[in-house]
Amino acid sequence: MQALIQRVSEARVLVDHIATGSIGKGLLILLCAEHGDTVAEVDRLIDKILKLRIFSDERGKMNRSVQDVGGGLLIVSQFTLAADTSGGNRPSFTAAAEPEMARRLYEAFIERVRVRHADVQTGAFGAMMAVHLVNDGPVTIPIRIPASQAGA
Repeated sequence: MQALIQRVSEARVLVDHIATGSIGKGLLILLCAEHGDTVAEVDRLIDKILKLRIFSDERGKMNRSVQDVGGGLLIVSQFTLAADTSGGNRPSFTAAAEPEMARRLYEAFIERVRVRHADVQTGAFGAMMAVHLVNDGPVTIPIRIPASQAGA
């Protein structure tokens, strides 16, 4: 499972020109499920994101998490993070989970993160979305949680 995390001062996502999610200070999370991913990877990724210390403390050091600063989370499905460009100029997305599995994992991510974090907003799975953001820093962090080999 992959996520591209962007620290933002604000972000919103629109579907058909209608906002489906909007946050102030917090994290924009572009989320990609890959073949072999399970809820175990979902839980590991959530734990990593919520503890990721990329917000400044009083000394200006990146030493605080999104939970420490009371920031929001805006979660957007993004299968293109699984792109493989090694075979030419047209990306291959074969590493991305099949759509129904990806939807289940995306929904599980949202459901599970809402248990642990108060301000969670989302895009719409599988929709064409316009994502507007002000990247704070800029700070952009890729996170990849490899699929567990247990049960494989």
